[in-house]
Amino acid sequence: MDTAIAQPAVIVTDSAARRVAEILSSEPAGSFLRVSVEGGGCSGFQYRFDVTTDETPDDLVIEKGGVKVVVDKVSLDYLAGARIDFVDDLMGASFRVDNPQATASCGCGTSFSL
Repeated sequence: MDTAIAQPAVIVTDSAARRVAEILSSEPAGSFLRVSVEGGGCSGFQYRFDVTTDETPDDLVIEKGGVKVVVDKVSLDYLAGARIDFVDDLMGASFRVDNPQATASCGCGTSFSL
């Protein structure tokens, strides 16, 4: 019997969860962060971050640090194994996605190709 615990398809870091909590503190109750992938951007696909209250039964729900981050089923195919982080450095403050499936990404880190 295998007792290994499956890793989440998408990982949200503590830093990202804290930033999501800050953002959601001024949003209506029941709001969460939706992370999705859409066509476009300088490398072919781009990450999108939206605050919403719309959830579907097929969504992957990640709860961390008292907040909820949701990924739709289609975007999950592009984000499987990804790590969502929030970084505040000399280049600025932003969410960053470390996506093991991406073969290339743009300089700003918001778009990628497979």
